[in-house]
Amino acid sequence: MFGLSSTSGSDDRTLSYGFFLAGHNASYRLKYSDSFVTSPNGSSPTVRAIFPQFSPGFSLGFTGILSLHDQIQLLFTPKVGFYEYQTEVSYFIVDTPQPGLPNQNGGDEVIPTSESQFINSEATLIELPLLFKYRSIRFNNTRMYWVGGASYNFRTKSQDEANIEELVTTGKDFSLEMGMGFEIYFKYFKFAPEIRFSHGLNNIYQAENTNPLFRDAISSIKRKSITIYLNFQ
Repeated sequence: MFGLSSTSGSDDRTLSYGFFLAGHNASYRLKYSDSFVTSPNGSSPTVRAIFPQFSPGFSLGFTGILSLHDQIQLLFTPKVGFYEYQTEVSYFIVDTPQPGLPNQNGGDEVIPTSESQFINSEATLIELPLLFKYRSIRFNNTRMYWVGGASYNFRTKSQDEANIEELVTTGKDFSLEMGMGFEIYFKYFKFAPEIRFSHGLNNIYQAENTNPLFRDAISSIKRKSITIYLNFQ
């Protein structure tokens, strides 16, 4: 049952191909501006904090495989990804004076509270990863492997459409990709589940068109995601 019963997956070919389906959790990596950290009363004084949230999505694409060695391959995996980035902006709200709670000036104490605004940014990305793949020696009908490389990504939505959103980002990005998985050989195909991490390199934040209530609190936004791939070859 577990012997070398399958040669599917085109391991003996220099060039081969496949396709994949993937589900991801994506989020922004946000960095506060120096002015907001050192002097919050002068930069976006109503903002308490900004919290990027992980949001699910999915993608699909094709795989082109160039075998350099039985254990070393070069992969080109163009895909279309459907992303939603959710960001929570928490604001200070000043309540009315609370009777019976005197402050230092002898008046009633004013207790600040907060309220939150949730911002959803949807994006369809065309991603063009180029990856090196190192595979273990085949054991029966399985192999472990590791992948790593870089990807060029661009958004299908125009910048004019993005500029009307509350939190504005640019459409082009480069990212680093790294992950691991294992190949399972079947009679007519090869199935490879994989987990991969992606870290954006570019600062995609565009302050000039972002909501002025919180735009000065942010200096940098980069993308990150965790993706589960189901590869078929």
